Amino acid sequence: MKTKAAVLWGLHQKWEIEEVDLDGPKENEVLVKMAAAGLCHSDDHLITGDMPMQLPVVGGHEGAGVVVEVGPGVTDVAAGDSVALSFIPACGRCEPCSRGMSNLCVLGAAIIAGPQLDGTFRFHAKGQGLGQMCVLGTFSEYTVVPLASVIKVDPSTALDTAALVGCGVTTGYGSMVRTGEARDGDAVVVMGVGGIGMNAVQGARIAGARVIVALDPVEYKRSRSFEFGATHTAATVAEAQALIADLTRGQMADVCVVSADSAEGAYVAQALSLVGKRGRVVMTAIPHPADTCVDMSLFDLTLYEKQVRGSLFGSSNPRHDIPRMLDLYRAGRLKLDELVTREYTLDDINTGYADMHAGVNLRGLIRF
Repeated sequence: MKTKAAVLWGLHQKWEIEEVDLDGPKENEVLVKMAAAGLCHSDDHLITGDMPMQLPVVGGHEGAGVVVEVGPGVTDVAAGDSVALSFIPACGRCEPCSRGMSNLCVLGAAIIAGPQLDGTFRFHAKGQGLGQMCVLGTFSEYTVVPLASVIKVDPSTALDTAALVGCGVTTGYGSMVRTGEARDGDAVVVMGVGGIGMNAVQGARIAGARVIVALDPVEYKRSRSFEFGATHTAATVAEAQALIADLTRGQMADVCVVSADSAEGAYVAQALSLVGKRGRVVMTAIPHPADTCVDMSLFDLTLYEKQVRGSLFGSSNPRHDIPRMLDLYRAGRLKLDELVTREYTLDDINTGYADMHAGVNLRGLIRF
Protein backbone atom coordinates (compact mmCIF):
# COMPACT_ATOMS: atom_id res chain seq x y z
CA MET A 1 0.00 0.00 0.00
CA LYS A 2 0.98 3.66 -0.32
CA THR A 3 1.33 5.94 2.72
CA LYS A 4 2.65 9.43 3.40
CA ALA A 5 5.58 9.52 5.83
CA ALA A 6 8.30 11.80 7.17
CA VAL A 7 11.68 10.41 6.08
CA LEU A 8 15.16 11.40 7.19
CA TRP A 9 17.58 10.65 4.36
CA GLY A 10 20.82 11.84 5.96
CA LEU A 11 22.45 13.52 8.94
CA HIS A 12 21.77 17.24 9.48
CA GLN A 13 18.95 17.22 6.94
CA LYS A 14 15.31 18.12 7.37
CA TRP A 15 12.42 15.67 7.43
CA GLU A 16 11.12 15.05 3.91
CA ILE A 17 7.45 14.21 3.39
CA GLU A 18 7.30 11.34 0.91
CA GLU A 19 4.76 8.94 -0.52
CA VAL A 20 6.32 5.57 0.29
CA ASP A 21 5.42 1.92 -0.12
CA LEU A 22 4.44 -0.07 2.96
CA ASP A 23 4.37 -3.87 3.05
CA GLY A 24 1.64 -5.69 4.95
CA PRO A 25 2.23 -7.22 8.38
CA LYS A 26 4.24 -10.42 8.63
CA GLU A 27 4.14 -12.94 11.47
CA ASN A 28 3.53 -11.30 14.86
CA GLU A 29 3.16 -7.86 13.29
CA VAL A 30 0.32 -5.35 13.18
CA LEU A 31 -0.72 -2.72 10.62
CA VAL A 32 -1.84 0.46 12.41
CA LYS A 33 -3.58 3.55 11.07
CA MET A 34 -2.00 6.35 13.08
CA ALA A 35 -4.20 8.92 14.81
CA ALA A 36 -1.50 11.03 16.45
CA ALA A 37 2.25 11.09 17.02
CA GLY A 38 4.31 13.05 19.53
CA LEU A 39 7.27 15.18 18.48
CA CYS A 40 9.84 13.81 20.90
CA HIS A 41 13.38 15.18 21.09
CA SER A 42 14.83 11.71 20.53
CA ASP A 43 13.79 11.83 16.86
CA ASP A 44 15.69 15.09 16.54
CA HIS A 45 18.74 13.22 17.85
CA LEU A 46 18.60 11.20 14.63
CA ILE A 47 19.30 14.40 12.71
CA THR A 48 22.31 15.35 14.84
CA GLY A 49 23.69 11.81 15.03
CA ASP A 50 23.39 11.67 18.81
CA MET A 51 21.05 8.73 18.24
CA PRO A 52 23.12 6.57 15.89
CA MET A 53 20.87 4.74 13.46
CA GLN A 54 21.05 3.39 9.94
CA LEU A 55 19.55 5.94 7.54
CA PRO A 56 17.24 6.56 5.72
CA VAL A 57 14.52 6.15 8.33
CA VAL A 58 10.85 6.88 8.87
CA GLY A 59 10.82 8.85 12.11
CA GLY A 60 8.53 8.78 15.10
CA HIS A 61 8.39 6.54 18.15
CA GLU A 62 5.53 8.02 20.17
CA GLY A 63 2.00 7.50 18.93
CA ALA A 64 -1.36 5.76 18.95
CA GLY A 65 -3.85 4.56 16.38
CA VAL A 66 -6.28 1.86 15.32
CA VAL A 67 -5.40 -1.66 14.18
CA VAL A 68 -6.24 -2.22 10.51
CA GLU A 69 -4.81 -5.70 9.95
CA VAL A 70 -2.86 -8.30 11.87
CA GLY A 71 -0.29 -10.77 10.65
CA PRO A 72 -0.13 -14.53 11.25
CA GLY A 73 0.10 -15.53 14.89
CA VAL A 74 -1.43 -12.34 16.30
CA THR A 75 -4.28 -13.01 18.73
CA ASP A 76 -3.81 -10.27 21.32
CA VAL A 77 -5.35 -7.54 19.16
CA ALA A 78 -7.71 -7.42 16.19
CA ALA A 79 -8.79 -4.98 13.50
CA GLY A 80 -10.59 -2.04 15.06
CA ASP A 81 -8.74 -2.11 18.39
CA SER A 82 -7.34 1.13 19.79
CA VAL A 83 -3.64 0.83 20.61
CA ALA A 84 -0.78 2.84 22.02
CA LEU A 85 2.71 2.06 20.75
CA SER A 86 5.58 1.46 23.15
CA PHE A 87 8.97 2.60 21.86
CA ILE A 88 10.56 -0.37 23.63
CA PRO A 89 9.24 -3.72 22.38
CA ALA A 90 8.67 -6.20 25.20
CA CYS A 91 8.44 -9.91 24.44
CA GLY A 92 7.44 -10.91 27.98
CA ARG A 93 9.57 -14.06 27.82
CA CYS A 94 13.25 -13.12 27.90
CA GLU A 95 15.30 -13.00 31.08
CA PRO A 96 14.93 -9.23 31.67
CA CYS A 97 11.17 -9.37 31.00
CA SER A 98 10.75 -12.31 33.37
CA ARG A 99 12.50 -10.27 36.08
CA GLY A 100 10.10 -7.35 35.65
CA MET A 101 12.54 -5.29 33.56
CA SER A 102 10.73 -5.31 30.23
CA ASN A 103 12.14 -1.86 29.43
CA LEU A 104 15.39 -3.81 29.00
CA CYS A 105 13.86 -6.58 26.85
CA VAL A 106 16.35 -8.22 24.52
CA LEU A 107 14.23 -7.01 21.58
CA GLY A 108 15.16 -3.46 22.57
CA ALA A 109 18.48 -3.95 20.80
CA ALA A 110 16.56 -3.49 17.53
CA ILE A 111 15.22 0.00 18.20
CA ILE A 112 18.13 1.80 16.53
CA ALA A 113 19.03 -0.91 14.02
CA GLY A 114 16.69 0.25 11.25
CA PRO A 115 14.92 -2.86 9.90
CA GLN A 116 12.10 -4.72 11.59
CA LEU A 117 12.80 -7.45 14.15
CA ASP A 118 13.32 -10.05 11.42
CA GLY A 119 15.97 -7.91 9.72
CA THR A 120 13.83 -6.88 6.72
CA PHE A 121 12.16 -3.58 5.82
CA ARG A 122 8.45 -2.73 5.67
CA PHE A 123 8.82 0.80 4.26
CA HIS A 124 10.37 1.31 0.79
CA ALA A 125 11.10 4.39 -1.34
CA LYS A 126 13.50 5.30 -4.14
CA GLY A 127 14.50 1.69 -4.60
CA GLN A 128 15.62 1.03 -1.05
CA GLY A 129 14.32 -0.03 2.35
CA LEU A 130 13.57 2.59 4.97
CA GLY A 131 14.23 1.94 8.64
CA GLN A 132 11.71 2.67 11.38
CA MET A 133 12.59 4.69 14.46
CA CYS A 134 12.35 2.25 17.38
CA VAL A 135 10.81 -0.28 14.93
CA LEU A 136 7.71 1.98 14.90
CA GLY A 137 7.90 4.88 12.44
CA THR A 138 4.91 6.80 13.81
CA PHE A 139 5.53 9.77 11.48
CA SER A 140 3.45 7.98 8.86
CA GLU A 141 -0.25 7.72 8.12
CA TYR A 142 0.09 3.93 8.37
CA THR A 143 2.83 1.80 9.88
CA VAL A 144 3.60 -1.88 10.51
CA VAL A 145 4.94 -2.64 13.98
CA PRO A 146 5.84 -5.70 16.08
CA LEU A 147 3.12 -7.08 18.34
CA ALA A 148 5.70 -6.69 21.13
CA SER A 149 5.33 -2.89 20.76
CA VAL A 150 1.51 -2.81 20.77
CA ILE A 151 -0.47 -1.98 23.91
CA LYS A 152 -4.24 -2.33 23.66
CA VAL A 153 -6.08 0.55 25.34
CA ASP A 154 -9.67 1.13 26.34
CA PRO A 155 -11.68 2.07 23.23
CA SER A 156 -13.04 5.15 25.02
CA THR A 157 -9.51 6.59 25.32
CA ALA A 158 -8.83 9.57 23.08
CA LEU A 159 -5.99 8.48 20.82
CA ASP A 160 -4.24 11.86 20.87
CA THR A 161 -4.03 11.36 24.64
CA ALA A 162 -2.87 7.76 24.34
CA ALA A 163 -0.12 8.86 21.92
CA LEU A 164 1.75 10.64 24.70
CA VAL A 165 2.20 7.67 27.01
CA GLY A 166 4.29 5.62 24.58
CA CYS A 167 7.43 7.54 25.51
CA GLY A 168 7.55 10.97 27.16
CA VAL A 169 4.95 10.64 29.89
CA THR A 170 5.91 7.16 31.02
CA THR A 171 9.64 7.93 30.77
CA GLY A 172 9.41 11.11 32.82
CA TYR A 173 7.05 9.73 35.44
CA GLY A 174 9.05 6.53 35.76
CA SER A 175 12.38 8.34 35.99
CA MET A 176 11.18 10.06 39.14
CA VAL A 177 9.00 7.37 40.72
CA ARG A 178 10.55 4.09 39.57
CA THR A 179 14.24 4.77 38.91
CA GLY A 180 14.50 7.65 41.39
CA GLU A 181 12.18 6.06 43.97
CA ALA A 182 10.70 9.40 45.00
CA ARG A 183 8.56 9.07 48.11
CA ASP A 184 6.03 10.98 50.14
CA GLY A 185 7.70 13.99 51.78
CA ASP A 186 10.82 13.99 49.57
CA ALA A 187 12.53 17.03 48.12
CA VAL A 188 13.32 16.64 44.42
CA VAL A 189 14.80 18.56 41.50
CA VAL A 190 14.06 18.11 37.80
CA MET A 191 16.82 19.44 35.56
CA GLY A 192 15.13 20.30 32.25
CA VAL A 193 11.33 20.50 32.18
CA GLY A 194 10.38 19.73 28.58
CA GLY A 195 8.30 16.83 27.34
CA ILE A 196 9.98 14.32 29.67
CA GLY A 197 10.96 16.54 32.59
CA MET A 198 7.46 17.93 33.02
CA ASN A 199 6.24 14.40 33.60
CA ALA A 200 8.99 13.83 36.14
CA VAL A 201 7.49 16.84 37.93
CA GLN A 202 4.07 15.17 37.73
CA GLY A 203 5.51 11.91 39.04
CA ALA A 204 6.98 13.72 42.04
CA ARG A 205 3.65 15.39 42.78
CA ILE A 206 1.72 12.11 42.55
CA ALA A 207 4.33 10.40 44.75
CA GLY A 208 3.76 13.07 47.42
CA ALA A 209 7.02 15.03 47.27
CA ARG A 210 6.86 18.14 49.47
CA VAL A 211 9.44 20.18 47.51
CA ILE A 212 9.60 19.99 43.71
CA VAL A 213 12.10 22.32 42.04
CA ALA A 214 11.83 22.74 38.26
CA LEU A 215 15.25 23.79 36.93
CA ASP A 216 15.28 25.19 33.40
CA PRO A 217 16.78 28.26 31.68
CA VAL A 218 13.56 28.83 29.67
CA GLU A 219 11.13 31.05 31.56
CA TYR A 220 8.09 29.69 29.71
CA LYS A 221 8.82 26.15 30.87
CA ARG A 222 9.48 27.28 34.43
CA SER A 223 6.18 29.13 34.59
CA ARG A 224 4.24 26.20 33.10
CA SER A 225 5.81 23.77 35.59
CA PHE A 226 3.61 25.07 38.41
CA GLU A 227 0.57 23.66 36.58
CA PHE A 228 2.08 20.19 36.78
CA GLY A 229 3.16 20.26 40.41
CA ALA A 230 6.35 22.26 40.80
CA THR A 231 6.56 24.13 44.11
CA HIS A 232 9.59 26.23 43.15
CA THR A 233 11.66 27.01 40.05
CA ALA A 234 15.25 27.96 39.28
CA ALA A 235 16.95 29.17 36.11
CA THR A 236 20.48 28.00 36.94
CA VAL A 237 22.17 25.25 38.93
CA ALA A 238 23.63 27.83 41.34
CA GLU A 239 20.18 29.25 41.96
CA ALA A 240 18.80 25.76 42.51
CA GLN A 241 21.61 24.91 44.96
CA ALA A 242 20.86 27.91 47.14
CA LEU A 243 17.11 27.32 46.92
CA ILE A 244 17.15 23.63 47.78
CA ALA A 245 19.64 24.21 50.61
CA ASP A 246 17.30 26.79 52.11
CA LEU A 247 14.16 24.70 51.65
CA THR A 248 15.71 21.57 53.23
CA ARG A 249 17.81 23.29 55.93
CA GLY A 250 20.96 22.09 54.22
CA GLN A 251 19.88 18.47 53.73
CA MET A 252 19.54 18.94 49.94
CA ALA A 253 17.34 16.92 47.58
CA ASP A 254 16.53 13.23 47.72
CA VAL A 255 16.28 12.87 43.93
CA CYS A 256 17.47 14.84 40.91
CA VAL A 257 16.24 13.75 37.48
CA VAL A 258 18.37 15.00 34.56
CA SER A 259 16.05 15.38 31.58
CA ALA A 260 17.81 18.10 29.60
CA ASP A 261 17.82 18.26 25.79
CA SER A 262 20.92 16.08 25.81
CA ALA A 263 23.12 14.70 28.56
CA GLU A 264 26.47 16.39 29.10
CA GLY A 265 29.27 15.05 31.28
CA ALA A 266 29.22 18.22 33.37
CA TYR A 267 25.59 17.65 34.33
CA VAL A 268 26.44 14.69 36.56
CA ALA A 269 28.51 16.76 38.99
CA GLN A 270 25.92 19.53 38.90
CA ALA A 271 23.12 17.10 39.74
CA LEU A 272 25.18 15.48 42.49
CA SER A 273 25.65 18.92 44.05
CA LEU A 274 21.87 19.21 44.38
CA VAL A 275 21.26 15.96 46.27
CA GLY A 276 22.15 15.10 49.85
CA LYS A 277 23.25 11.94 51.64
CA ARG A 278 22.16 8.83 49.73
CA GLY A 279 20.62 11.17 47.16
CA ARG A 280 19.84 9.69 43.78
CA VAL A 281 20.78 11.29 40.45
CA VAL A 282 18.77 9.83 37.56
CA MET A 283 20.22 10.24 34.08
CA THR A 284 17.35 10.15 31.57
CA ALA A 285 18.56 12.55 28.87
CA ILE A 286 20.17 11.03 25.77
CA PRO A 287 23.97 11.50 25.83
CA HIS A 288 26.34 12.06 22.94
CA PRO A 289 27.31 8.49 21.91
CA ALA A 290 31.05 9.20 21.82
CA ASP A 291 31.18 10.80 25.28
CA THR A 292 32.93 8.55 27.78
CA CYS A 293 33.84 11.04 30.52
CA VAL A 294 31.72 12.68 33.20
CA ASP A 295 32.47 15.15 35.97
CA MET A 296 31.70 13.98 39.48
CA SER A 297 33.07 13.86 42.98
CA LEU A 298 34.02 10.34 44.01
CA PHE A 299 34.20 11.73 47.54
CA ASP A 300 30.44 12.35 47.33
CA LEU A 301 29.76 8.82 46.16
CA THR A 302 31.72 7.14 48.93
CA LEU A 303 31.33 9.35 51.99
CA TYR A 304 27.76 10.50 51.32
CA GLU A 305 26.58 7.37 49.49
CA LYS A 306 25.24 9.45 46.63
CA GLN A 307 24.14 7.44 43.63
CA VAL A 308 23.99 7.91 39.85
CA ARG A 309 21.39 5.78 38.08
CA GLY A 310 20.68 5.33 34.39
CA SER A 311 17.06 5.27 33.29
CA LEU A 312 15.61 3.87 30.07
CA PHE A 313 11.86 4.39 29.60
CA GLY A 314 11.74 5.36 33.27
CA SER A 315 12.49 1.77 34.32
CA SER A 316 8.88 1.08 33.35
CA ASN A 317 7.14 -2.08 32.19
CA PRO A 318 5.09 -0.87 29.21
CA ARG A 319 2.29 -3.46 29.29
CA HIS A 320 1.58 -2.58 32.92
CA ASP A 321 2.61 1.05 33.14
CA ILE A 322 1.14 2.51 29.93
CA PRO A 323 -2.42 1.51 30.92
CA ARG A 324 -1.62 2.71 34.47
CA MET A 325 -0.70 6.16 33.14
CA LEU A 326 -4.04 6.33 31.34
CA ASP A 327 -5.83 5.23 34.52
CA LEU A 328 -4.16 8.10 36.40
CA TYR A 329 -5.29 10.47 33.65
CA ARG A 330 -8.88 9.29 33.84
CA ALA A 331 -8.76 9.70 37.61
CA GLY A 332 -7.73 13.32 37.16
CA ARG A 333 -4.31 12.84 38.76
CA LEU A 334 -2.10 12.95 35.64
CA LYS A 335 -2.30 15.88 33.24
CA LEU A 336 -1.99 14.88 29.58
CA ASP A 337 -4.10 17.32 27.58
CA GLU A 338 -2.17 20.23 29.06
CA LEU A 339 1.14 18.84 27.79
CA VAL A 340 0.24 19.44 24.14
CA THR A 341 1.20 23.02 23.38
CA ARG A 342 0.65 22.96 19.63
CA GLU A 343 -0.70 20.54 17.03
CA TYR A 344 0.70 20.10 13.52
CA THR A 345 -0.04 18.25 10.33
CA LEU A 346 2.58 15.81 9.07
CA ASP A 347 3.53 18.38 6.40
CA ASP A 348 4.46 20.83 9.18
CA ILE A 349 6.80 18.49 11.06
CA ASN A 350 9.88 20.68 10.56
CA THR A 351 7.98 23.67 11.96
CA GLY A 352 7.11 21.56 14.98
CA TYR A 353 10.74 20.76 15.66
CA ALA A 354 11.74 24.40 15.13
CA ASP A 355 9.19 25.31 17.82
CA MET A 356 10.68 22.68 20.12
CA HIS A 357 14.15 24.17 19.69
CA ALA A 358 12.73 27.64 20.32
CA GLY A 359 11.48 26.47 23.71
CA VAL A 360 7.82 27.30 23.03
CA ASN A 361 6.48 23.73 23.25
CA LEU A 362 6.18 21.26 26.07
CA ARG A 363 5.07 18.68 23.53
CA GLY A 364 4.14 19.16 19.91
CA LEU A 365 1.68 16.68 18.43
CA ILE A 366 1.08 15.55 14.86
CA ARG A 367 -2.59 14.83 14.29
CA PHE A 368 -3.33 12.68 11.25
